[in-house]
Amino acid sequence: MAKKTKKKPAKAAAKKTANEPLVVASKVKAFIKSQKMMTSSDALGALSDKVYCILKCAVARAQANRRSTIKPQDL
Repeated sequence: MAKKTKKKPAKAAAKKTANEPLVVASKVKAFIKSQKMMTSSDALGALSDKVYCILKCAVARAQANRRSTIKPQDL
């Protein structure tokens, strides 16, 4: 009987996560509207990109300090 090959979910998951929004669009839009402003169509994508950047830097800082937990000071 032939061996079954396993799929590599890590690479697929990594590619998928890079495009996933990390912010709740309705909450962001509601906050901006409460400030008497409007939200452009690409603002949420830019905000999500910023969040990814912040998180990547926080991960690097925690790893540099030999920790596996992200703490507030990492952000």
